[in-house]
Amino acid sequence: MSVTDLPLKPARAREGRALQKGQQTKAAIVDAALGLATQIGLEGLSIGALAEVTQMSKSGVFAHFGSREELQISVIREYHARFEDEVFYPAMSQQRGLPRLRAMFANWMKRTSVEIDSGCIYISGAVEFDDRPGPVRDALASSVLTWHAAMKRAIALAKVQGQLAPDVDEEQMLFEIHGLILALHYEARFLKTPGSIARANAGFENILRRYGATDAAPATPASALATGKAARSPKSRSAKE
Repeated sequence: MSVTDLPLKPARAREGRALQKGQQTKAAIVDAALGLATQIGLEGLSIGALAEVTQMSKSGVFAHFGSREELQISVIREYHARFEDEVFYPAMSQQRGLPRLRAMFANWMKRTSVEIDSGCIYISGAVEFDDRPGPVRDALASSVLTWHAAMKRAIALAKVQGQLAPDVDEEQMLFEIHGLILALHYEARFLKTPGSIARANAGFENILRRYGATDAAPATPASALATGKAARSPKSRSAKE
């Protein structure tokens, strides 16, 4: 029997396997790009540098993205998906109100404590693209605003539960909490100030007290926040949920 006599496999099955392989290759490229971006920033990413890291041809990398801009946006989306899996979704198992808000901040702190060494795409990207309008900046801002919306909703639910003062301004409270994370990166990553994680946790407790928190649940110890990453969820949904 010659090769031409062999039965052909359905075209749809062949295309499905090719698509799956292509998706796996693209995912591997994005993973490598994310690792590079945490070290050299989004602006430092290039098709050439990524081809070298992944040991692929430039044309092979380019075929999956089409442009450096699309590569940068893919990295931002992947970073956001991991952020949600580690910070947002685990907190959803907590009761609405302050328990959930505390869990969201504790998870945020856990991730931040790791990124003191590896770098944060949201923060480094903001420095790179704050005055550069375009799709990359839009993707960054959209991701951060999605997370902020989730935090504001948690604060609002804590008000509904009567665990925060009824006149709390969600925007102001979020501004102060976000400020703790930004200060932690600056103090711990840039200035190498000892005890920065503990200070950020103390700052969060001070914010809760000033805004009338009524629960007595202690914050997660700083020592626990400084170890390990949470496992990734198999699904990535939007923090708007």
